[in-house]
Amino acid sequence: PFPHRAMARLCGPRLPRIVRSLIPVLGSVFECQRVTSTAFLAELLNHNVVNNLILLEPLLDALTALEKDSCLLVRVLALRGLGNVASGSPEKIRRHGSQLLASMVNGMDDKDDPNNLVALEAMSSLSKLLDHLEERDVQSMLLHMAIRIRPFFDSEHPDLRRSSIVLFGNLSRFSRADSEVFSEQILNGLVTLLLHLQDPCPDVVKACKFALRMCGPSLGCEGLREMFGNHLWEERGLHYGEFINDVCKFLMRSHPALLSRLISTNLFYFKSPWRELRAAAPMFIGFLVLHMDEEQGQQVDLDQLISGEW
Repeated sequence: PFPHRAMARLCGPRLPRIVRSLIPVLGSVFECQRVTSTAFLAELLNHNVVNNLILLEPLLDALTALEKDSCLLVRVLALRGLGNVASGSPEKIRRHGSQLLASMVNGMDDKDDPNNLVALEAMSSLSKLLDHLEERDVQSMLLHMAIRIRPFFDSEHPDLRRSSIVLFGNLSRFSRADSEVFSEQILNGLVTLLLHLQDPCPDVVKACKFALRMCGPSLGCEGLREMFGNHLWEERGLHYGEFINDVCKFLMRSHPALLSRLISTNLFYFKSPWRELRAAAPMFIGFLVLHMDEEQGQQVDLDQLISGEW
């Protein structure tokens, strides 16, 4: 059932000839041939044998050229193969970092992808590659990627929610302490990540815990960093009400100017398709109001809160 594994293990000397025969098939007019050859070559990249046989560069170039293929499955498999380099040849990623990163970003921007399957593969593969990429390569695309993946946080598909949130957490590691631009993206996504701690999908909840732990150091508040680091572990239970109460207390101390933005974002979730988030949003607002001082209260439109639709 896994012929590529057997061939990578047992047929090393014959692989260059097989690869040379398959690469031209990637341009076949027959979609089934392009899918089959792409799948095989993509899976070979899971194994270091391609590096030993000097096949890595030809395979990378061949799969990169498929990002505009008319077949969606071919585009997905090509991105999967590029992500597989993290398993097969991680030591070579830095050398090809800009090429790999460009392919992942192009995948996230795929316009002919109604169900976002290409974007999903790009986000998953990029998360695997990030540990091995040069910081300068990631920095150049950091803001673009952060803005591009944010809409997926609220996707109706849990895999898209999970993958985009995990990637956001991984990207936050590349946010420099003086990078106000990415810190702003973290603040913009903070309410969403905190509300999705109540997501009906357990894997999305785990992703949010991971992302918040990773983003904590960039929030400019030691209390929040410690809270996220101490309480948000994937397998650990969380008393959500007590947690949000403490979060709001620290937010009002460290970022009082954010009050209006925090409230308006929560108001948006009053109409969330998930009842768990519809319940969490007013609780969040309640704790924000509880911990604001008189001056901050002047920022709040009570009529807007009272008339908020449920």
